Amino acid sequence: MEEAPEGGLAGLRYKMRTQRRWRLVTLVSTAVMVLLVLPAFFGVRAMSSDPVFASLDQLPVAEWADKEPQDHEFGSALCIGECSFRERVAASDRPFPETATAYSKALKTAGWTEWKADACEKPASPEEQSHSCWRRDELTLDLFVGLPDCAVDQFAAEQNPAAGEEALEPLEPGECVGSSVRIKVQNTIVDTRGRTDTAPGPLGETPDTVLPDTDSIFPTPQTS
Repeated sequence: MEEAPEGGLAGLRYKMRTQRRWRLVTLVSTAVMVLLVLPAFFGVRAMSSDPVFASLDQLPVAEWADKEPQDHEFGSALCIGECSFRERVAASDRPFPETATAYSKALKTAGWTEWKADACEKPASPEEQSHSCWRRDELTLDLFVGLPDCAVDQFAAEQNPAAGEEALEPLEPGECVGSSVRIKVQNTIVDTRGRTDTAPGPLGETPDTVLPDTDSIFPTPQTS
């Protein structure tokens, strides 16, 4: 290791060389961080953020229609074994017809096209829930908007009271308001609704079995 000269011109030169070395080390360290560490950080953050949920976050719906959203994801984003199935559950402060209209407008604005087909089943009780289907790129989306969870729980308790449990007290007017929102998104490739079988089996009727002529196998014996 080079010894630092004491004083004089040599000492000044040594000090300047040392400062240049430290500046070079600092620049190299900064370059390594910018070129390697930061891209890795942003890459990991991008991978941890699901693009489908991110697009749902960007839907232009009012705050009153998207309260306490909860996301659930099943399957693999690469369709390994099972393709991803995403579901978002939220609450709205306003009745379900108004909430359904708000979400329909937001989906159209975001580039979704409503899928009006027989494959999109209509709810059994339209006065309690609405259901619409949508498509965009490689995805299909189902939008369910219905009565608030508190109303559904109250109705279920009234119809099926649990044995040994006290009945729920009737809800006061204005106590249970709003609506519930459920959004389901899946890949078009695994959404088989409305498809016809593209590889059917043999067509036509199966012919009746033709029995062989027994006379040709067992000829009638002739009298001598």
